[in-house]
Amino acid sequence: MTAGRGTVRDARRARQRGVNAARRSRRALAAFSDGSARVLVVGLHNLADGCWAVLTDAGIEVIRVARVAEAIEALSDPAAQVVIAGADQGRALTAGVRARRELASAHIVLCAALDSPHELRLALDAGADDVMRVPFEPEVLAARVAAGLQAARLRANEALLRSLVANIPGAVYRCACDSDWTMEWLSDEIEEISGYPAREFIRNAVRTFASVIHPDDRKQVERSVLDGVEAGRPYTLEYRIVRRDGGERWVLERGQAQEAGDGRRWLDGAIFDITARRAAEQALREREIIAAQLAEVRASRARILEAADQARREIERNLHDGAQQRLVSVALRLQVWLAAHRELDEDTRAEPAMILAELRAGLAELRDLAHGLHPAVLTDRGLADALNALAYRAAVPIDLQVRLPPERLATPIEAAAYYTVCEELTNVAKYARATRAWVTVERRDGQLEVEVGDDGVGGASLDSGSGLQGLRDRVAAVNGTLRLDSRPAAGTILRARLPLP
Repeated sequence: MTAGRGTVRDARRARQRGVNAARRSRRALAAFSDGSARVLVVGLHNLADGCWAVLTDAGIEVIRVARVAEAIEALSDPAAQVVIAGADQGRALTAGVRARRELASAHIVLCAALDSPHELRLALDAGADDVMRVPFEPEVLAARVAAGLQAARLRANEALLRSLVANIPGAVYRCACDSDWTMEWLSDEIEEISGYPAREFIRNAVRTFASVIHPDDRKQVERSVLDGVEAGRPYTLEYRIVRRDGGERWVLERGQAQEAGDGRRWLDGAIFDITARRAAEQALREREIIAAQLAEVRASRARILEAADQARREIERNLHDGAQQRLVSVALRLQVWLAAHRELDEDTRAEPAMILAELRAGLAELRDLAHGLHPAVLTDRGLADALNALAYRAAVPIDLQVRLPPERLATPIEAAAYYTVCEELTNVAKYARATRAWVTVERRDGQLEVEVGDDGVGGASLDSGSGLQGLRDRVAAVNGTLRLDSRPAAGTILRARLPLP
């Protein structure tokens, strides 16, 4: 009876140990039961399929292949993987896997028979990640596979992190929150930015990172970082780095403090070279300043021309209403006196008649002077009528074509167009020796286009004479352009383009 009870207790204990072992196996593999993990078994035909049940029961796919080449092909799956093979295939397997960079995360476990020192030596010499003796208990297999899957995933994550860091266009770092910004880890991109290799900054081996921050920016850097750390928020700042060659680079730094758990604080962040961006921003600011200055120059030039035109109009009006009217009155009175004294002899009437003729000539010159200052017809009746008056008085026949909207144009535009035509027709009369000329004025694509041409001798230049130079200034004052085409013996064409508001 006692022996029977002992056998029952032993059986119960054995069952309990089996239950406990199964529980431990499930716990070990629980993190990999989502179906994403795979285990490759290469060869090992002497092991029955049932010995892998502890893995399949946990949701881990087990794939059995016969040869190393098949294992290499199956490992192309990006999931974290464990490869279990016999010791006799270990050297070929590890060499094939290590030769492929994309398989670097694979975890290799080689099996050696418990009673075979030769297989153990082969497994150890092959350079595998782990060696497992066979036969093995299910919980041992579960523990080894769980550790292998964890290691494989860790290597895959490390490879991903290295790839990300290598492709970040900046230097990634972890440093201590101290006065030297002592670097614990720093990516190689810092050499491109500072000229110093990353290893020289690690734990201040050669120099501190603080030493390459521009002296004028060190306090601002410290204040900005510490303010972010104390507030528990990320920090972002821009400052200058003094390079190895003495040059300066602007950098943008972003980071955040992390507690190490032992009372220390680490700063994790990235540093980007923004020298080109800062230079572009500075150039843009300078261009904006220049553009503002140029706009002010143009505005002041327009105001000066407007003031000059206003003064011309006032002088013309004063001449017309003042001196011209007085002289006309005197001429009329003298003409009436001569008409009333016809009985006088010719010698007596000759002197007053000569005075009247000189007076009339002076009035004509005065009218021309007043008209040259500012034509009243331009102010009163607009550009089309003013151009008709110019064409009527021209020294050569004029083909005039004016196509304008019914509404009046802005006064500066009308004045610029009028004086463009006036100046060129004056040059035609004085220098061109032309037999005909043409004037075309039309609105096109939001601009007033003015063209004055002749069939004369040509050879004119915008730089010859003050008239064309002044005309160019007047056109530029309304943001217009002036172009002259005047080849010798081929006539002259003057074109003005005036933007309409």
